[in-house]
Amino acid sequence: MLEKLKEIERRYTELEECLSAPEVYGDADRLRQVNREMKELGPLVETFRAYCRAREDQEGALGLLSDPELKEMAQEELAAAKAEMERLEGELKLLLLPRDPNDEKNVVMEIRAGTGGEEAALFARDLFRMYTMYAESKGWHLEVVGQNETELGGVKEISFLVEGQGVWSRLKFESGVHRVQRVPVTESSGRIQTSAATVAVLPEAEEVEFTIDPKDLQIDTYRSSGAGGQHVNKTESAIRITHLPTGLVVECQDERSQYKNKDKAMKVLRSRLYEAERDKQEAAIADQRRSQVGSGDRSERIRTYNFPQNRVTDHRLTGETKNFNIDAVINGALDPLIDALVLEDQAEKLRAGAEE
Repeated sequence: MLEKLKEIERRYTELEECLSAPEVYGDADRLRQVNREMKELGPLVETFRAYCRAREDQEGALGLLSDPELKEMAQEELAAAKAEMERLEGELKLLLLPRDPNDEKNVVMEIRAGTGGEEAALFARDLFRMYTMYAESKGWHLEVVGQNETELGGVKEISFLVEGQGVWSRLKFESGVHRVQRVPVTESSGRIQTSAATVAVLPEAEEVEFTIDPKDLQIDTYRSSGAGGQHVNKTESAIRITHLPTGLVVECQDERSQYKNKDKAMKVLRSRLYEAERDKQEAAIADQRRSQVGSGDRSERIRTYNFPQNRVTDHRLTGETKNFNIDAVINGALDPLIDALVLEDQAEKLRAGAEE
């Protein structure tokens, strides 16, 4: 590990020198590339240098142990340096874990009501509200692409873009089946009902990553409509794009502008096709690939929102760490839950690395 870290530090030093080179600071693209690489390597190099300083402190303390007058002080310094080295070594192992190449990407999220009828649609709406509040707390931008509302204010399905720093690194853990247990507003007898909604989280694909042949697209326009089929637009501004080779269909009617709806729909289509290709590649090397919390299968129940017991249980976690306050979570305070999933994911990857 130390040799690898020394190589990374040498590379970081080279990048620092590049910043003062005329051929670099005079080339905006090259300068951006150098700064991006330095930003990625910076935390690792900084931690490694702190580790080296702690090791020097340890060696210095060992040299003082033979002096009777300084022995007690040297033992204290030795214990402190050893503890610091162990802490930093743990940090370095985490920083050396392979990064998810999509971590800094924006995402396309899709929520669909599952079993449970109208109550499932109301729960899907609550999940969308939860993610909206979480995005606001993180300073992210959220934009609805399209939705299919019910007459009682629920949503059968809704898709939206989330843009900001580290969006995928946090929201990728939300993909799966979310289950709710509560007394529905539509239930007059007061019985607790179990309903579900599925959440799909897709990394937004850049055009350079995934190109679509215009000949493979069928683009239709139609009039936007609201809940219950009520017309909200008299012009044909809504867009339906069909990808003929795969049969994938994306609709967008959120904007009054046909151009804006088409742009949003293309973003969603590109992300879905990119995700399908990514899934195909991952399936081919599933046994050798990353170890993630749960299987990530969207058919897997990942979380239960139990309103009578005032708790949210994430089934990918264990012990007391799997339960969270439902009022906090449903109002967008997702960081404690996602932090626990990130730690579990890192622990799984460390275990997988140790077994190799």
